[in-house]
Amino acid sequence: MNIAELFFNAAEKFPSHVAIVDPKRSITYTQLKQEVAATAINFSQKGIKSGDRVLVFVPMSIDLYRIVLALFSIGATAVFLDEWVNLKRLRLCCQLADCKAIIGGAKVQIFSWVFKELRVIPIKLNLQFPKSPSEKLAVLSVEPTQSALITFTTGSTGTPKAADRSHAFLKEQFEALLDEIEPTSKDIDMPLLPIVLFMNLGVGCTSVIPGIKTSKPDKIKPAHIYKWFNDQHVTRFTASPAFVKLIAGYCINSNKTTNNIKKIFTGGAPVFPQEAKLIGDAFPNAQFKIVYGSTEAEPISSTMRHTLLNTDLENDGGLFVGEPYHKAQVKIISISDSNIELKHSQSLKEYEIQNGEIGEIIVSGPHVLDRYFQNEEALKRNKIWEEKRVWHRTGDAGFFKNEHLYLVGRCNQLIYRNDKIISPFVIENILSNLNGITLGTVLEINQKIVLVLETKLSRAEVASGLPKLDYDDIKLVKHIPRDPRHNSKIDYGGLGKMVLG
Repeated sequence: MNIAELFFNAAEKFPSHVAIVDPKRSITYTQLKQEVAATAINFSQKGIKSGDRVLVFVPMSIDLYRIVLALFSIGATAVFLDEWVNLKRLRLCCQLADCKAIIGGAKVQIFSWVFKELRVIPIKLNLQFPKSPSEKLAVLSVEPTQSALITFTTGSTGTPKAADRSHAFLKEQFEALLDEIEPTSKDIDMPLLPIVLFMNLGVGCTSVIPGIKTSKPDKIKPAHIYKWFNDQHVTRFTASPAFVKLIAGYCINSNKTTNNIKKIFTGGAPVFPQEAKLIGDAFPNAQFKIVYGSTEAEPISSTMRHTLLNTDLENDGGLFVGEPYHKAQVKIISISDSNIELKHSQSLKEYEIQNGEIGEIIVSGPHVLDRYFQNEEALKRNKIWEEKRVWHRTGDAGFFKNEHLYLVGRCNQLIYRNDKIISPFVIENILSNLNGITLGTVLEINQKIVLVLETKLSRAEVASGLPKLDYDDIKLVKHIPRDPRHNSKIDYGGLGKMVLG
């Protein structure tokens, strides 16, 4: 098999459909097929072979998918680092990946000669390619378990954790996303999640890429995005909650109509009821689905907006994230910092807890990643093998109620006091409903529970409006740091350092 065949089959079926629109140009499926073929042949002529790892430093664009599909076609492995990764981490990841080639623009070419870890990479290529292939491309058939895509995360310590996706895994992830998103060839999507655009290329629909840097969320201009998706007649969003909320807020505040948007899919961070209401109000004609998952397991569960709005987070003690995906098995086990290795006589049942109790969410299924790239430590920490079945430990705390899954936050963020579990995640939702508080959470600092609030209000104004919560002190800040990937989750590590000063 070869995962690139999904695209080539779609190109045969929908030759004249527009495949991708980016700020520089648009391209049909036939044109993209021709460019992928030319690029793949060029890569082979430059010495890239099946099994070679290739570092790709290209922003989300037509060029990115042309290059990745070309690499897949010849059996090479595309290696990605998040664009906001710091220099120290970049050099460590490059050293670990041991790539045969590097592909990128002018800035990357300069870096590839300045830093030793990049300089030792034998083949250095820019974004140019021959416009006409000298021969027809024959997509290479590879073993299903062969690596197709390796993505490094932004972790700051230890051996970098890299998701190692095989051709077979990408096919399972493709089918899982098809089940959840149900795309059609008539959709015009604005995907901010790169894997979703790849799925779009397998079904013949159009993907519109806005000219923004997701690594700089504060620089995104919603008026520009609004004009872009209206001009391109976009019918679907698939993006992080932060992006969708930004556009929704702009539309409501500017009294802009959004009648073209028929579907919204969001994931990568929690969506609380008041956020779902905001987005629904901005896009009244859209079906709105929230997907819960992780890099290693996407999706785990999902829910529609109206179902979420009919649940009571505060009383239930967790965020409703819906029914588990039909191909996934989801269990709740007792929370532990230790690795879990089942012996021959052991069963996972020894670790499971009763319905309604808070524990760690684990998931198994054909779309669940079963390996990392050269990181045995991460494998032991995040996986449980039960005979031939692999379970992924999400690190998220949650519970089941009436066969529905509820999220309570990260296991390592829970606070234990007087035999009671305090969830910063749940408190964050309560605080987000209060006037004048942009964002807030709770931290345990020197055995004290501290409310940290992003607000312009005075301490007295804040205290007068707070509901009854278990805390020892309040700290007011101008800005709570967010995660660099989706700009939706709180960066607890960065916040802790900031609060401690």
